[in-house]
Order: sequence, then C-alpha cells, then structure tokens
Amino acid sequence: MKIVYVLQHVHEFEGGVEDVKFIGVYSSRDKAENAISRLSEEPGFKETKEGFCIDKYEIDIDHWTEGFATILPKE
Repeated sequence: MKIVYVLQHVHEFEGGVEDVKFIGVYSSRDKAENAISRLSEEPGFKETKEGFCIDKYEIDIDHWTEGFATILPKE
C-alpha cells in the first residue's frame, strides 16, 4: 500500500463561500507538516492558520465511487 498526504488550505468568506487552495502532495505526514510550518507565516496564511488540512490517501484506488448530482441555487 502506498500512501500520500494532500495538503490544502480552506478559507471561508462571509456567506459560506469557500476558497480552497491546493498546496501539494507529500510522501509523509511530516513533510506536509513542514510545508505548513513554512507557509504559516506568509500573507493570508498567517491570518488563517486553522485553514490547513492534511488528508491521507492511498494511491491507485478510486476514492469517489458514486456518481453525483449538481443542484444549482435558485435565482
């Protein structure tokens, strides 16, 4: 089993709109945490440090196995 660690940053604006930044994919959790340390003092990130998220993924498998339906907001 091969594992990677995906690092993203999510910032929520007023009204519930999310701004998601894909930071990178790392071969270990430590490397992803080191990236957080490097970025956490940069503009924007330093004001929203709680927005960093590390997700663990096994490679070479499907992670989304169902279809989807898009529901558009009513005008």
